[in-house]
Amino acid sequence: MSKTAIVIGAGFGGLALAIRLQSAGISTTIVEGRDKPGGRGYHWKREGFTFDAGPTVITDPDCLRELWGLSGSDMAQDVELMPVQPFYRLTWPDGSELDYTNDMDVLMAGISRFRPEDAEGYAKFLEYSAGVFEEGYVKLGHVPFLDFASMLKAAPALARYQAWRSVYSIVSSYVKDERLRQAFSFHTLLVGGDPTKTSSIYALIHKLEKDGGVWFARGGTNALIAGMVRHFERLGGTLRLDDPVTEIVTNGDRATGVVTRSGWRADADAVATNADIMHSYRDLLSGNARGKKAAKSLARKRFSPSLFVAHFGLKGDFPHIAHHSILFGPRYQGLLADIYDNGVLPEDFSLYLHHPSATDPGMAPPGHASFYALAPVAHMGKLPIDWAVEGPKFEKRILDVVGERCNIPDIHERVVVKFHYTPADFGHDLNAHLGSAFSLEPVLWQSAFFRTHNRDDVIGNLYFVGAGTHPGAGIPGVVGSAKATAGLMIDDLA
Repeated sequence: MSKTAIVIGAGFGGLALAIRLQSAGISTTIVEGRDKPGGRGYHWKREGFTFDAGPTVITDPDCLRELWGLSGSDMAQDVELMPVQPFYRLTWPDGSELDYTNDMDVLMAGISRFRPEDAEGYAKFLEYSAGVFEEGYVKLGHVPFLDFASMLKAAPALARYQAWRSVYSIVSSYVKDERLRQAFSFHTLLVGGDPTKTSSIYALIHKLEKDGGVWFARGGTNALIAGMVRHFERLGGTLRLDDPVTEIVTNGDRATGVVTRSGWRADADAVATNADIMHSYRDLLSGNARGKKAAKSLARKRFSPSLFVAHFGLKGDFPHIAHHSILFGPRYQGLLADIYDNGVLPEDFSLYLHHPSATDPGMAPPGHASFYALAPVAHMGKLPIDWAVEGPKFEKRILDVVGERCNIPDIHERVVVKFHYTPADFGHDLNAHLGSAFSLEPVLWQSAFFRTHNRDDVIGNLYFVGAGTHPGAGIPGVVGSAKATAGLMIDDLA
């Protein structure tokens, strides 16, 4: 191993990249600022409960298995994936609900109960989704867009699928029931995108889920992170924890290594960062003109909103509550406008409810259940409130709604442990610009070539991986970014 690399950050993207580099014979060190690996896949253990910070929805498991297959290993030796059915239980204030699943008989029957004609429309939408999946994920999801010519090559396919239209617009052309329009467009929220603005290319998520399923790692998402770490270290890689990088050292247009808070310094042939893109350029490259220029450009871009996540453990078992639920509120487009445009902390909200002990009882003590309820909220650039004051009140409102909508009238009396995570925590713990939970908003003009490039345009051996670069957020997205970035690094270091 004559070539060396340093990866900043042990999130999904950083770990996936490091595994690829180490598998290719490049001696790789990951430097992580927090006390545990995971990035946004961090976790806490409290009072016998396990709480994942998120993400919790695992799709396209083959993109993960490939990381082990590079060295002839099997992911099953480190991680047990458990199928989740239904994928999501979708509910509305009027009491209607739909189990979203890849069992087409069940799904079509559910759609028909809303509006019989929409079952045929949904089948046509799936055909559309299959097309954008092939063009946007299979062909382009792991390919770096380093110049505008690469974007022009992709343009005909993007035009053919009307990529300038939003996911909500495309869905609405196939189904007419408003609840079903919400049901088949909300997925973009899981990667930080407003369904009414995010490119219709993201409709590929439906094909991704239909073919690959939705999964959960036994022990939690953190168990998947731990399995990735074990595999990386088994390959000979090094993980350095609890020592954040404070500087990417450069010499002209070359990165030479990193310096950490403790004063530890290491040199490398290449540096890759899984840290927040604004933090990487503005703070870690503050001594280089490239960092200042790139940070100024990034400051003009649209960043995704943040999240408020209420974690709670309850006494009792709740078999009537699915593993994943979406509790739609009384508004959809108006609520999205408040979050993405108006910077309002609304009185109403839609919630993603995660109930992992429904699939894996080990996530909670016997006779108890583990939950988190997630509400998208505006980032701190649009909503500069004091979350230390507003957080407890918002948490109570969320638990009130969960109790009402999920038939747990005594929810507050059942709480054994609870805590919440706010935009301010994303900013403090993850150096997330404006407290954004997903980095750049995934609109068309901030996608592919228009996103932070997998390799910097000026510092030729500085690379990016994770939600802020191509193709974007979500586990398949950041693992795909690792594949694109690793290909560049391996070729450059050969």
